[in-house]
Amino acid sequence: MPEGKIVKALSGFYYVLHNDNLIQCRGRGVFRKNKITPLVGDEVVFQAENDLEGYILEVKERKNELVRPPIANVDQAILVFSAVEPDFSTVLLDRFLVLVEFNQIEPLICITKMDLTSDEERARIEEYAARYRGAGYEVILTSSETEAGIERLNPHIENKISVFAGQSGVGKSSLLNVLRPDLDLKTNDISSHLGRGKHTTRHVELIKVGNGLIADTPGFSSLEFTNIEVEDLTSCFPEIQKASEYCKFRGCLHVTEPKCGVKSAVESGDIPSYRYEHYVDFLQEIKDRKPRY
Repeated sequence: MPEGKIVKALSGFYYVLHNDNLIQCRGRGVFRKNKITPLVGDEVVFQAENDLEGYILEVKERKNELVRPPIANVDQAILVFSAVEPDFSTVLLDRFLVLVEFNQIEPLICITKMDLTSDEERARIEEYAARYRGAGYEVILTSSETEAGIERLNPHIENKISVFAGQSGVGKSSLLNVLRPDLDLKTNDISSHLGRGKHTTRHVELIKVGNGLIADTPGFSSLEFTNIEVEDLTSCFPEIQKASEYCKFRGCLHVTEPKCGVKSAVESGDIPSYRYEHYVDFLQEIKDRKPRY
């Protein structure tokens, strides 16, 4: 039986990419019975009735799965943040990073609109970029207007499924337009339609960019730490995880405990104070979360 990848799901149909052909498939009833919903990104076994239509017979095991956006087997989250307009936000970036790390997806930080920065703003952004690189993250500074830095993105996209995520207005659509000019996406097309309290749904679709696939999706619509437990948070901050090896007490949460390797690293400047403050705030948020029954 042939195998392929679901690249679009819409109105009960699943569009499976197989040898550069797109086959419109329906799911067999067995999926409903077993409460399995095929997702964009799934590797599937299908039966083709002809070159255009078929049925999905099996969904292969997933390496990960996101609920919002509904997508599976994501290799990488490209976190798109603007240097200015809107201003760069470390707390929002750290929130995205925690969610990405928790889902075991490789993050790549892309800071856009560098062409709009003053010398002082550029220096500030480059300092933040150095800090995040020091924590082990890949950071790329770009401009969709001048296309500066765009060529550095291409190798990271090759042979991967990537999700663009970031707040509205940071230039996700503009970035996609530079990567694939024939898309001609309107500015804010991806994220502006997704607002809290609105009943607007956008389907998820994987767009071919070079030899990679990028999800045309609003990104993470929920930034709540719904499934993250207190003991999970340390591992979502790589530099805190590393420094925690020097904590005296096992299970140290790095807040009130004595002889804490993380607090020592903050005092010495090895861990930026703002990263630690965000960790403490997120920890309290998780502790304050209402229990689920």
